[in-house]
Amino acid sequence: MLEREIEAHLVKRVKELGGEIRKVMFIGHRGAPDRLVLLPDNRRFWVELKAPGEKAKPHQQREHERMRRMGQRVEVIDSIEGVDHVLG
Repeated sequence: MLEREIEAHLVKRVKELGGEIRKVMFIGHRGAPDRLVLLPDNRRFWVELKAPGEKAKPHQQREHERMRRMGQRVEVIDSIEGVDHVLG
């Protein structure tokens, strides 16, 4: 399975739940998560997508931890099951 297939499933599921999803690019800042998920039940979180079995790179892990310290929820997802688990 490819990362883009997991991403397509995430986009589909968020829309099915009535939510919005945004692809995010931080100009001049490496390591930021790929997507911002906004759900109608007031859940908001960032998603870093990976191919199955892949982990976030060290610079991504550092950025995710910085964001978490600021109260942001950051999820790293590497499977279809992971998408379904995070979305509940």
